[in-house]
Amino acid sequence: MPDSTKTISIKGMHCRSCEILVEESLLQIPGVTQAKVSEKKGTAEVLYSGEISDDTFENAVTSCGYTIGKDNKSWFSKDLNVYYDLMKATLVFVILYFVAKNFGLFKLAANTSNNLSSIPVVFLVGLTAGVSTCMALVGGLVLSVSAKYAESHPHATPQQKFMPHIIFNAGRIIFFTLLGGLIGYFGSLLQLGSASIGTLTILVGMVMLLMGLQIIGVFPKLEQIRFTLPKEIYKLLRIDAKKQENYRNSGPFLLGGLSFFVPCGFTQAMQLYAVSSGSVTTGAITMGVFALGTSPGLLGIGGLTAVIKGRIADTFFKFVGLTVVSLAVFNISNGLNLTGINIPSMPKISAPKTTPIPENKNVSIENGFQVINMTQSAYGYTPKSFTIKKDIPVKWVINSTDSNTCASSIFSSQLGIRKSLKAGENVITFTPTTLGTIKFSCSMGMYTGYFTVVDSI
Repeated sequence: MPDSTKTISIKGMHCRSCEILVEESLLQIPGVTQAKVSEKKGTAEVLYSGEISDDTFENAVTSCGYTIGKDNKSWFSKDLNVYYDLMKATLVFVILYFVAKNFGLFKLAANTSNNLSSIPVVFLVGLTAGVSTCMALVGGLVLSVSAKYAESHPHATPQQKFMPHIIFNAGRIIFFTLLGGLIGYFGSLLQLGSASIGTLTILVGMVMLLMGLQIIGVFPKLEQIRFTLPKEIYKLLRIDAKKQENYRNSGPFLLGGLSFFVPCGFTQAMQLYAVSSGSVTTGAITMGVFALGTSPGLLGIGGLTAVIKGRIADTFFKFVGLTVVSLAVFNISNGLNLTGINIPSMPKISAPKTTPIPENKNVSIENGFQVINMTQSAYGYTPKSFTIKKDIPVKWVINSTDSNTCASSIFSSQLGIRKSLKAGENVITFTPTTLGTIKFSCSMGMYTGYFTVVDSI
């Protein structure tokens, strides 16, 4: 008797591990010779011989925790409880935002010391980064992934949910140590340009935005968009039903290691120091100790997703989603600053063209140069806007009062400038050749400034 084929619609699958789990269960049915499961399509294509009842197929699927049927998801949720939980989460989010703002928690990065040659100082910098800039970028990714996993696996124990975070930080510390030694030896070989860093930041922000919207749950249709490895790689890594612990351990270990290349401002500052040391040992110790310092903050946010259960978990995950969306917008904005992309704004009523351009008090003419004096601190740049004239050389004098924050790395893709400021006076020269606005920013795109280039009259 020739083989028969059957297509089974399955609801509830959300990852490659789900596909492998269902495939293995279907292949255990006597007579089934092939099973191909797609979590994106929500189907299983089965090749079998003989007579097999629909109940047999259904039992194989339900034994894995899934149900038979089509998973038709709309763009907007029809569950009123989703919107009720979102309202509560939004209220909590707004309250905590203003509390954090009033207590100055958003300026923790400003408390960085100036002595990175001290291991305790590097560790303290890591602690600060773990609850500020690294939390904003790396923590946002960890939070979104872990929250999504905890939400999809509500019956997992707190220990099972928390283990990926330990593995993530272990991979982060090990990779940071190894790669820190490499960049200490090879110098600036692994450094990226401002445009590349900005593009990477935007991409990370877009992924975070998608994950945040998925966690909020208001847009069920978005849950069909997922970024997963090919199934063959999952099987190669033994990420299957018999080794489900690896599903939570192998991925986070690599993710933690690859976070070395995620352009958090503090990470960049540490990398610059490791590069400038020219030493394998100094580079490895600096990056390893820094990663160790970020662990408490990153473990803390991961622990919340591991222990919260029940009805309160619904509101908590909505709060997590709002947080991730906010961090995503923050990082996309920073990435646009780094790439020099201007976001179109509402048209403004401009003054008549005959109005003379006022003198810029921050710019003086000395020996044929337009001299600009600016101060860089942990809080950014002062002043941060200048009006300069086209085709006249500029001497940009920057006084750095704190050379170990992301603000000490000046980027301008339009000028082709990337400079790590040293404590004291730093001089950058350039000649503006086109009219318009020239932007500059820190290595994270968080602190910004600009030059307005006008005609030299």
